[in-house]
Parts: sequence; structure tokens; C-alpha cells
Amino acid sequence: MAFKLPQKAIVNKFIAKTKFYEKVSLSSKLQNEFINKIQRITWKYKLAEDTIGISKTDKVTEIQIFEIELKEQVIPKNVLKVIDKAIPYQILYQFVFRDSTAYGITLKEDNTTHNYYLSEWNEKCHFDFTGINLEKVYQKLIKTFISNEANNKGDFDTIIDTDNKIKRLEKEIETLDNKIRKEQQFNRKVDLNKSLLEKQEQLQTIKENIV
Repeated sequence: MAFKLPQKAIVNKFIAKTKFYEKVSLSSKLQNEFINKIQRITWKYKLAEDTIGISKTDKVTEIQIFEIELKEQVIPKNVLKVIDKAIPYQILYQFVFRDSTAYGITLKEDNTTHNYYLSEWNEKCHFDFTGINLEKVYQKLIKTFISNEANNKGDFDTIIDTDNKIKRLEKEIETLDNKIRKEQQFNRKVDLNKSLLEKQEQLQTIKENIV
């Protein structure tokens, strides 16, 4: 996919995987992940004041777009952590495996990674590269990956916090569901069902408060 960005923003430069080894100390296991899971890394675009005409902020001075060509249809999060540690800018990832495409972005502040947001393979994502500054552009890009109710209300920090709470509760509900199906003891099953109901009510309350 070609993004609708000015010609000046196009970089199209291959980055050798060894560049990341030089900047970040990697274990042999992580080096093997780079070798075995990534075919090629291309720096596709640079979003900055001088390329797209949108002013930087203290938190977001540039946004990079990297294309990661994969050897298998699995997004290697461990490798992304290395890339994000080596590159001192926010990065929008485009993952390519054969004819399939997916996207990802990191919630990154002060070169510290807080969370990863990933699309499904071949999910249609519409990215908006407009904003009063690069920080607002970056926030819009992250919000593209937040499809649940959290995206409907509040400022950016509130949206992120609500999304984290929803995801955490959904994961806890799924875990409890699995435990209940496997549990043989009646009393234990009753306790687990009670916990499940509490989590479901908490989730429902959060969703009702943001509609």
C-alpha cells in the first residue's frame, strides 16, 4: 500500500539488519529472530516538519514508516522492541508477507515502549496524516488501531487508559472462561463463575460509561 503523503516524505531506503545489532546489544536468540523472521526492512517515509509541513512537538519530533517484509505470517514483537529501542522516533509499521499486509504502531514516549497496537492481516486501515502538530498526527495513527468503544469519548490519555482496561478485562474473562470449562470440582466452579460475573459486570460498566 502506498500512503497518501507528499513526495518529499518518501525515503525508500533499505536498512541492514546488522544496523540494529550495532545499536542494541542482542542475545544470540534475538539475532536469530532477526535472521529467521525478517526478510527485509525498508524505511519508506519520514514525517517531519520539512517533509510534510506539520510542526513537531517536544514529544514527537518525527514519525517514521517502516515496511517489514516477513518470512512467515507472524508479527515478531521481540524484534519490534529492538527496532523501537534503536530508533529514537515513533514508528508506524507496515508488515508484508507474500500478498498479505498488516500494520502496527508503538505507544512510545521518551524512547520507552508502553504498548503495541496491531491490525489483523489484510484488515482495512485508513490512516489520517493530518493534524495541528506531529503529536496529534501520531495520536490519530494510534487511535486507528483502537476499534472498541474506548475510541468514542475523552482525550487521548483517557482513550488509551480505557482501552487498556477493556483489553485487560476481556483477557481475564477469557482466562476464567477457560478455567471454568476445565474445572471438575463443583465448589471451585461456583467461585470461578462468581469471579467471571464480577469481571463481566465491570466490563459492562466501563462500556456503558463511555457510550
